[in-house]
Amino acid sequence: MRKFILAAAALAVGLAGQTTQAAEQVTIQLKWVTQAQFAGYYVAQEKGLYAAENLDVTINPGGPDISPPQIIVGGGADVIIDWMPSALASREKGVPLVNIAQPFKRSGMMLTCRKDTGIAGPEDFAGKTLGVWFFGNEYPFLSWMSKLGISTQGSPGVTVLKQGFNVDPILQRQADCVSTMTYNEYWQIIDAGIPADELVVFKYEDEGVSTMEDGLYVLEDNLKDPAFVDRMARFVRASMKGWDWARKHPKEAALIVLDNDTTGAQTEKHQIRMMGEINKLTAGSNGRLDPADFDRTVNTLLSGGSDPVITMKPVGAWTHVITDKAGLM
Repeated sequence: MRKFILAAAALAVGLAGQTTQAAEQVTIQLKWVTQAQFAGYYVAQEKGLYAAENLDVTINPGGPDISPPQIIVGGGADVIIDWMPSALASREKGVPLVNIAQPFKRSGMMLTCRKDTGIAGPEDFAGKTLGVWFFGNEYPFLSWMSKLGISTQGSPGVTVLKQGFNVDPILQRQADCVSTMTYNEYWQIIDAGIPADELVVFKYEDEGVSTMEDGLYVLEDNLKDPAFVDRMARFVRASMKGWDWARKHPKEAALIVLDNDTTGAQTEKHQIRMMGEINKLTAGSNGRLDPADFDRTVNTLLSGGSDPVITMKPVGAWTHVITDKAGLM
């Protein structure tokens, strides 16, 4: 009997050990700081959607000086969030990134200018100072300027000011225009006291330079590993459930994001408003990349005249293997 009890105890310990080891580690690198732009992932974590897929997910915030492609190449993440222009430019430079899912269906990027600078249309940009994000975010801007035939090297073209975390350059008149997103920086300008009727907004989609944002990317070689593919399929499936929940419960999703903001920099008002705008960009996506969206982005990046962002159409830069395995048809 004693031997039976010891054997049973040993089996129980073994099973407990297997249960503990069952949750597989996944690290995702965000493109920006903790905010509603990434609500789907925080919701999936908070609501146990990752745990239900036997995943233990670490969500690493980004920032103005963090380049997701550099992070994943350095082994700091299994999957990253990046804009497609940045990912494709990185791929052409030798970083073999592959889009495995596309939660965002639309672009929220804009250039916001003060009316009193005399800017009414793109033809008025010459001689002006424009705030631009870098670390991969500059590519849509560069494609647009190239399409317009405007130099980014200063007069008679535009002067490019490297824009950081905030919109101070336009508030302090260091720049005539700054980069903004429909869900974030534009509202920072409004909240700072500059009313909408004193601003001129240029949406990239309206200017014919629409490119895909916030996609999920992994390194190509990892897709040769069936275990990695399975892990990513479970991760994407849970993440898309998180995004679906966020669209149905925007206020609650925003509060979940706030609970994960360790900086204390975000406010409830801003995150709830941001969640509403983000939901407009993710609506209609089940995570599966539409090849037409990929082709449109590529054509935009190739249309840069003598200085395009990429020089050839990428091959193998996206796959449906993950979304197919996740059941996202």
